[in-house]
Amino acid sequence: MIDRHAEFRILFFLLIVALALPVACGAQQTPPPRVVDLTAPDGVILKASFFAAAQPGPGILLLHQCNRQRKVWDGLAAQLAAAGLNVLTVDFRGYGESGGKGPDKVSSVQEADQIVKEQWPADVDVAFRYLQTQPSVNRGVIGAGGASCGVNQAVQLARRHPEVKSLVLLSETTDRSGRQFLHNSPNLPLFLAVADDDPDDPGVAEIMQWLYDVSPDPANKFVHYSVGGHGVVMFAAHPELPGMIVDWFNSTLRNSPAAPTHALAPWSAESRFLALADEPDGMRKAEQMFANQRRADPSVVLFSEALINRFGYEHLAIGDTKVAIELFQMNVTAYPNSPNVYDSLGDAYLAAGQKDLARQNAQKALELLASDTTDPARLRDGIRQSAEQKLKQLGSPAQ
Repeated sequence: MIDRHAEFRILFFLLIVALALPVACGAQQTPPPRVVDLTAPDGVILKASFFAAAQPGPGILLLHQCNRQRKVWDGLAAQLAAAGLNVLTVDFRGYGESGGKGPDKVSSVQEADQIVKEQWPADVDVAFRYLQTQPSVNRGVIGAGGASCGVNQAVQLARRHPEVKSLVLLSETTDRSGRQFLHNSPNLPLFLAVADDDPDDPGVAEIMQWLYDVSPDPANKFVHYSVGGHGVVMFAAHPELPGMIVDWFNSTLRNSPAAPTHALAPWSAESRFLALADEPDGMRKAEQMFANQRRADPSVVLFSEALINRFGYEHLAIGDTKVAIELFQMNVTAYPNSPNVYDSLGDAYLAAGQKDLARQNAQKALELLASDTTDPARLRDGIRQSAEQKLKQLGSPAQ
């Protein structure tokens, strides 16, 4: 007796194998990643991993966040290589397996600033040139991705090298020069991703929304999660995100532009305010907009406390104490019961040499802390330490 069911199972199996063969043949068998040593201009050895695609194609440079190292990209890099995109990941100096000192290993703010603004860009350029020289890489079509502190480095890389054709930015913004560059780059698509519960970067979701608004490329994509954490941590919370990034780079680097996703609706009031404040000598217009909004509705919330706080400190870091004071003053007006806004304003006054005003605002911060139940304990402790340190530094007021 012939087993018709067995015969059917055999035929079905052969059919499945026949159908699977073209897929298997079409899949790219990529070699394992190659670990390489790169030499920075000052002789520091930087560790990198090159994930080669099976066929020639575009290249991608991925830059890690500062609480991680290059290996956090391994899963995404392998997916990109399997999709035909060559990837280089690199440890910043002082991180992972690279030599040298990172900005968190030096004693002065000035030295840390010099590392980030001078040594890191030179290191990133070394990695970029290595990527371009690989035989499987189309040196004229490069993508770049960055998470957290790697975001500004990725944007500045694109600013220096027109071969960079698209960017993936996770959980951070770029500095003023980078924002102006993105605003003036209609053919540089951005993929931005952020989570509202980011524990490391208060206000980052709003400032990335601003980047999305001001960048004119119609193919921009903004992925905004309510939860997910900071930078590459979002990959665990949202396992679909790496696949979205692979599709994004495939689309933007292979001459098949992504379908327009960038909303052409008017900017939010917050984005318009920030754009004004970011212009050279634009604070007067931003302050006028704020005053007009408050006059029309005294309860209006034009910006979040965290957003203006970080924007003010950005200006403080570049020595622009006048604009920092103006921003912090607006934060005080908008959030008069927050001890943090007074402590920040005190920092700006101290940097400007206005000791009495610095002392007054530090004292106000401590007064409000006594009844503060809104801020988490960790933030309250930080505000208290900051305010008390200023008062200790300033001493008693002159009689």
